[in-house]
Amino acid sequence: QVTLRAGAELDASQVNQYTLTLRATCPGEDEVEGWLFVQVTAGQVLRCDTPFSSAEGDMVQVLADVAPRTPLYAVLLQPLGGLTGFSLPSSLQFRLRNHNTPLILTRRGLILAPDNGFDPSKDTQVFRLEIEVMDRYGHNCSGAVRVEVLPSRRSHVTFPEPHRSVTVTQGVGPLEVVTQVHASGENVRYAILAPVAPVLFTINELTGEIRSTRRLEVAHAHLLVQAYNTLHPADHATATVNITVQGTDHWAPRCVPAIFVSQVPETVSPGSTLVTLRCTDSTGTDEYLRYVLEGPPASRSHFCMEGPQLKVNTTLDYDLEAMATMGFQFTAIIVVMAEGQPPRSARVPVLVTVTPVNEFRPTCPNSATFTVPETAAFGSVVGRVAGTDRDYPVGSLEYSLEGGSSPMQPFSISRRTGEIRVVGPLDSQQQKSYRLVVQLTDTHNDLDPAKRHSRLCDVSVHLQAVPDQVPVCIPEVQELWITAGSPGSRQPVTRLACLGSSDGAKLMYTITGGNENGRFRLEGNTVVYLPNNQVEPRTFVLLVEVWGGSGARRRSTVVALVVHVTPWSTPVPPTTTTQHTTLQKEPLVVTRTEAVWHPPAWFVAVLTISGTLLLATLGCTARSLLCSEQEQGLTSAFCSSHRNRDPGKLFLGKNSWDVVEQSRGKEEQGHPHTSSPGQFDGRAQDARTGRDYLFNSVTGARRWI
Repeated sequence: QVTLRAGAELDASQVNQYTLTLRATCPGEDEVEGWLFVQVTAGQVLRCDTPFSSAEGDMVQVLADVAPRTPLYAVLLQPLGGLTGFSLPSSLQFRLRNHNTPLILTRRGLILAPDNGFDPSKDTQVFRLEIEVMDRYGHNCSGAVRVEVLPSRRSHVTFPEPHRSVTVTQGVGPLEVVTQVHASGENVRYAILAPVAPVLFTINELTGEIRSTRRLEVAHAHLLVQAYNTLHPADHATATVNITVQGTDHWAPRCVPAIFVSQVPETVSPGSTLVTLRCTDSTGTDEYLRYVLEGPPASRSHFCMEGPQLKVNTTLDYDLEAMATMGFQFTAIIVVMAEGQPPRSARVPVLVTVTPVNEFRPTCPNSATFTVPETAAFGSVVGRVAGTDRDYPVGSLEYSLEGGSSPMQPFSISRRTGEIRVVGPLDSQQQKSYRLVVQLTDTHNDLDPAKRHSRLCDVSVHLQAVPDQVPVCIPEVQELWITAGSPGSRQPVTRLACLGSSDGAKLMYTITGGNENGRFRLEGNTVVYLPNNQVEPRTFVLLVEVWGGSGARRRSTVVALVVHVTPWSTPVPPTTTTQHTTLQKEPLVVTRTEAVWHPPAWFVAVLTISGTLLLATLGCTARSLLCSEQEQGLTSAFCSSHRNRDPGKLFLGKNSWDVVEQSRGKEEQGHPHTSSPGQFDGRAQDARTGRDYLFNSVTGARRWI
């Protein structure tokens, strides 16, 4: 059968004949070849609309909650004029080429949703329909439609518990609640689908409560309950409810063992059986017994029940912190339930203790290189080897040095902490570094103490050279005067102030000279005098040697003390006079900053003018007072003459004369030296001393006569 490919278009104006070569072969015979000539004649063309007629076909998207038989797509034709939306003639026939789809194709070319709608519980669904259209003249076209069903945007009706089994005892009265079902969704209603005419039970369509319709006897019922959306009935779900009505039995099951206590290693594999219970009911059989494991969530996750067998569900890792929190123990209860009413059950307590297994070897630290100064004192900490072990408990490692401590290896290691300490002299000039081999051994990681793992780790210790440092004492020479106390007492003389090396090594003090008859002793860095019955003053010169550093690089300095001791004669408490000979110090420069105000030039000018005006005012005031108080005639004549002349600069006092510049004035000719009431002749006499003065009116000078 030779058919036209979907979407193909024939055009007689371009190609009016196709020649097809056909070959056929039968088993055991030769190949036969033939030709098929297809002639294309011009005529009325039936064309389907695009993109329906394209190779990919058209596509439409719908939601899964559309109502059944909802129109989804309409197949349109394209007339010769190229217009779309062309109405379909009633003589057209539509045929589906593929039938593996729930969608419906009508006689009018409409694609409808399935009769039962789409399944809302599924994800995106895709359906492809290949459709052929033919008119009454045999003209045809074909195309494809791709329908994508998207998940509904609203919540669907679902049963969280689609299967439920309920057991009740006989004697339950009418309309008593037996059980209740619950479905999630919107506008949910409930109905019993099977049996169609329930005899023993009924359901409340709003609440889902299943009640008895009469007094129940021993029976077994199977109900099929449907929950649906009252606004969208296609949105529904079903659940099965098995109701068993049992007779009364008062004998509880009996189990062996009645209690289970066990220890299991942490390496036990999942699926291993820990115990198999042997339980029987009142009939002596275990056919109708059910086993349920109850207890903390950790116990129910690590163990499970398969019938009467208690099995390991997951690995029991002793090395986890969560396991340590529980004390490495699991507690649970196996509940053995028998059918019938009232409920009969037996409880078997379970206690499982997980024991450790030494599984892993210790691990060396990533970096084990330390540096220590060569002047480190005995017992100084060099560093700590921090080994690790994946087995619990953490930190249960023991440390040891291969070869122990020796002059060639002046170090020791703490067995518990892994701290390396100096236990011998160090000298970087003899050996610059040491290579230590530390053995790590795990302990307390297994029930069997003999099962231990160890590992050797390399540790490098580098010596840091320290320059020689001599203790420095300030001052180095002291002269002291003390008055001796009563015999048998102790009298502090001075305290030495010395600084040692930078490594903080303790200084040692020793009196090396001048300590006659042991009159002095050292208490740390304090010099103490021990008085005796000495009656004469005496001077002691003590030499105190101060040692610093440690090991082979100890350095020392000497401090000289000149102590003048005055004998004790009175009960006055002893006094101490100390004179220190101090070293010359560098001069201390103290810089003092004082604020100085530099006034601007305009302020200086204003101040100068103001001062000048003030002095002029004071001068005029003094002149006026002087002229008014003169009692002598010479002074009066001078003042009168002076007032009639141009103002000058002559000032007279009671005890002296002071001549200032006088203005040059016109004098009468022919009387240069005569006195008249309106003119001063230039002569004057001091009233106190009697001296005569001659004043020159031209120059303003004063000449003593």
